[in-house]
Amino acid sequence: MAVWCADGSDDGRWDSRRTQAGQLAEAVESLVACWLMAAEETRPRLPARQLLALRTVKSRPELNMTALAEHLGVGLPTASRLCDRLEAAGLLERTVQPSDRREVQLVVTAYGQRLLADVAERRVRSLASVFEAMTPAQRTALEHGLSGFHQAHTSSRGSENPADG
Repeated sequence: MAVWCADGSDDGRWDSRRTQAGQLAEAVESLVACWLMAAEETRPRLPARQLLALRTVKSRPELNMTALAEHLGVGLPTASRLCDRLEAAGLLERTVQPSDRREVQLVVTAYGQRLLADVAERRVRSLASVFEAMTPAQRTALEHGLSGFHQAHTSSRGSENPADG
């Protein structure tokens, strides 16, 4: 976010931030390519949104279908189709919530858990091989930079939409 001076100028800070953002965008494209390629090597190969849905259900088992749709930022029919595909692949089960028989509970199967573990391991190996080509100082700087970015992003999202959490 640029800080504007009273006279309407920003003393060049906006241009500097845009340059930094452009450089970061290029680096992130490399990171995303590395990240996605590792996931594409698993079987079954899942589209990113299905993988995200499966990871979300694993990390937040209390979510019902409506909450999953909201968390993913998709409509209920889209979330339902995602779950249909995951269920057909044997990665997810839908069961009746014990406390409210009208509510569907989403559960990652043992096969789904193994697939997520495989994707996570492939990603770690892929990133580790890239880190090998970096100097220790570059790795440390990346770690600090990504940590700061994550904290800033999380706090800005929290102030925009506290329910996002």
